[in-house]
Amino acid sequence: MSENLTRHTLSVLVDNEAGVLSQVSRLFTRKGYNIESLAVGTTDEPDVSRITIEVMADDGQALQLCNQLRKLFPVHSVKELAPNHSIRRELVLIKVSAASRDVRNEVIQIANIFRASIIDVAKESLTIALIGDESKAMAIQNLLQEFGILELARTGMVALERGQYTLDEDTKEKGEFDYGKNLL
Repeated sequence: MSENLTRHTLSVLVDNEAGVLSQVSRLFTRKGYNIESLAVGTTDEPDVSRITIEVMADDGQALQLCNQLRKLFPVHSVKELAPNHSIRRELVLIKVSAASRDVRNEVIQIANIFRASIIDVAKESLTIALIGDESKAMAIQNLLQEFGILELARTGMVALERGQYTLDEDTKEKGEFDYGKNLL
């Protein structure tokens, strides 16, 4: 593989039916790519799901993956989301050891600084929910490490284009899928 690997965020609209996610993930496996992040959910149309995939690849490899995805029968549309024209977020749940009142207060202060929510309080632990990008998640994780992270769960990145741009091809501007030019 190339040494100019960067993170590429692919947004894929697919039929919401059994086996589609397996077809999509097998494509990445066959091509030898590791999926860094994967999030799937239905859209405003119950029969269509959006898959957000993050993969480390060079620009040519990302283009090839997009083209291969488009060939899959249940795929409606595929778009690589340009970082400067998209919003990316992930939900992170962190359960932290907090046996004393002082520790709980410190953890709550850290959560407040990051605009995270305390979603569960127990005698010996606090559970925090954070929505943000990788840097925000890593920053709070590093600060909470000293208290003892008991569990951590991440959803995988979800992303949408900013402004008027959508993945729905009916609302696409002409030339938006022209990958020969620079991404937006």
